[in-house]
Amino acid sequence: MKREAKAGGKLAEALAADYLQHRGLRLIARNYSCRLGEIDLILADGPVLVFVEVRLRRNPDYGGAAASITAAKRQRILGAARHYLSGKPEPACRFDVVLLDALAADRIEWIRDAFGE
Repeated sequence: MKREAKAGGKLAEALAADYLQHRGLRLIARNYSCRLGEIDLILADGPVLVFVEVRLRRNPDYGGAAASITAAKRQRILGAARHYLSGKPEPACRFDVVLLDALAADRIEWIRDAFGE
Protein backbone atom coordinates (compact mmCIF):
# COMPACT_ATOMS: atom_id res chain seq x y z
CA MET A 1 0.00 0.00 0.00
CA LYS A 2 2.77 2.45 0.93
CA ARG A 3 4.67 1.71 -2.30
CA GLU A 4 1.44 2.28 -4.27
CA ALA A 5 0.90 5.63 -2.53
CA LYS A 6 4.48 6.68 -3.29
CA ALA A 7 4.02 5.74 -6.98
CA GLY A 8 0.78 7.74 -7.04
CA GLY A 9 2.59 10.72 -5.54
CA LYS A 10 5.29 10.59 -8.21
CA LEU A 11 2.65 10.42 -10.95
CA ALA A 12 0.81 13.36 -9.36
CA GLU A 13 4.04 15.38 -9.28
CA ALA A 14 4.71 14.58 -12.96
CA LEU A 15 1.16 15.63 -13.89
CA ALA A 16 1.54 18.85 -11.89
CA ALA A 17 4.93 19.64 -13.48
CA ASP A 18 3.50 19.15 -16.98
CA TYR A 19 0.41 21.21 -16.11
CA LEU A 20 2.47 24.13 -14.80
CA GLN A 21 4.97 24.02 -17.66
CA HIS A 22 2.10 24.17 -20.16
CA ARG A 23 1.04 27.37 -18.38
CA GLY A 24 4.41 29.02 -18.93
CA LEU A 25 6.39 28.11 -15.81
CA ARG A 26 9.90 26.71 -16.21
CA LEU A 27 10.88 23.64 -14.19
CA ILE A 28 14.05 24.08 -12.14
CA ALA A 29 14.03 21.09 -9.76
CA ARG A 30 11.97 18.14 -8.57
CA ASN A 31 11.96 16.72 -5.07
CA TYR A 32 14.44 19.08 -3.45
CA SER A 33 15.19 17.58 -0.07
CA CYS A 34 17.19 18.63 2.96
CA ARG A 35 17.09 17.88 6.68
CA LEU A 36 14.39 20.54 7.15
CA GLY A 37 11.91 19.16 4.63
CA GLU A 38 11.14 18.56 0.98
CA ILE A 39 9.79 20.63 -1.89
CA ASP A 40 8.01 18.69 -4.61
CA LEU A 41 8.65 21.13 -7.46
CA ILE A 42 10.62 24.32 -7.92
CA LEU A 43 9.73 26.39 -10.96
CA ALA A 44 10.27 29.88 -12.33
CA ASP A 45 7.32 32.05 -13.26
CA GLY A 46 9.17 34.82 -15.03
CA PRO A 47 11.41 36.38 -12.35
CA VAL A 48 9.49 34.70 -9.49
CA LEU A 49 10.74 31.47 -7.94
CA VAL A 50 7.79 29.18 -7.21
CA PHE A 51 7.93 26.42 -4.61
CA VAL A 52 5.13 23.92 -5.26
CA GLU A 53 3.57 21.35 -2.96
CA VAL A 54 1.64 18.64 -4.80
CA ARG A 55 -1.09 16.81 -2.89
CA LEU A 56 -3.04 13.80 -4.12
CA ARG A 57 -5.96 12.62 -2.04
CA ARG A 58 -8.29 10.16 -3.69
CA ASN A 59 -10.36 9.65 -0.56
CA PRO A 60 -12.06 12.81 0.79
CA ASP A 61 -12.87 11.14 4.14
CA TYR A 62 -9.98 12.97 5.81
CA GLY A 63 -10.67 16.41 4.35
CA GLY A 64 -9.24 16.07 0.85
CA ALA A 65 -5.92 17.24 -0.53
CA ALA A 66 -6.04 20.81 0.79
CA ALA A 67 -6.69 19.66 4.36
CA SER A 68 -3.55 17.51 4.24
CA ILE A 69 -1.31 20.59 4.28
CA THR A 70 -0.99 21.09 8.00
CA ALA A 71 0.82 23.92 9.78
CA ALA A 72 3.71 21.51 10.46
CA LYS A 73 3.91 20.55 6.76
CA ARG A 74 3.88 24.22 5.82
CA GLN A 75 6.79 24.90 8.21
CA ARG A 76 8.81 22.03 6.68
CA ILE A 77 8.22 23.44 3.19
CA LEU A 78 9.25 26.94 4.32
CA GLY A 79 12.38 25.54 5.99
CA ALA A 80 13.36 23.60 2.88
CA ALA A 81 12.82 26.73 0.76
CA ARG A 82 15.07 28.76 3.07
CA HIS A 83 17.70 26.03 2.80
CA TYR A 84 17.42 26.00 -1.01
CA LEU A 85 17.87 29.78 -1.13
CA SER A 86 20.80 29.92 1.31
CA GLY A 87 23.87 31.41 -0.31
CA LYS A 88 21.94 32.53 -3.39
CA PRO A 89 20.66 35.97 -4.29
CA GLU A 90 17.10 35.91 -3.01
CA PRO A 91 14.54 36.36 -5.79
CA ALA A 92 10.87 37.11 -5.35
CA CYS A 93 9.25 33.86 -4.22
CA ARG A 94 5.83 32.36 -3.77
CA PHE A 95 4.40 29.08 -2.58
CA ASP A 96 1.81 27.36 -4.75
CA VAL A 97 -0.17 24.20 -4.14
CA VAL A 98 -1.42 21.78 -6.75
CA LEU A 99 -4.29 19.61 -5.54
CA LEU A 100 -5.53 16.44 -7.21
CA ASP A 101 -8.33 14.09 -6.26
CA ALA A 102 -7.48 11.74 -9.16
CA LEU A 103 -4.51 11.15 -11.44
CA ALA A 104 -5.95 13.22 -14.27
CA ALA A 105 -4.86 16.61 -15.62
CA ASP A 106 -8.46 17.79 -15.81
CA ARG A 107 -8.80 17.25 -12.04
CA ILE A 108 -5.98 19.62 -11.08
CA GLU A 109 -6.65 22.60 -8.83
CA TRP A 110 -3.78 25.13 -8.84
CA ILE A 111 -3.68 27.53 -5.91
CA ARG A 112 -1.21 30.36 -6.50
CA ASP A 113 0.40 32.02 -3.49
CA ALA A 114 -1.25 29.49 -1.18
CA PHE A 115 0.86 30.56 1.81
CA GLY A 116 0.32 34.30 1.20
CA GLU A 117 -0.68 36.26 4.26
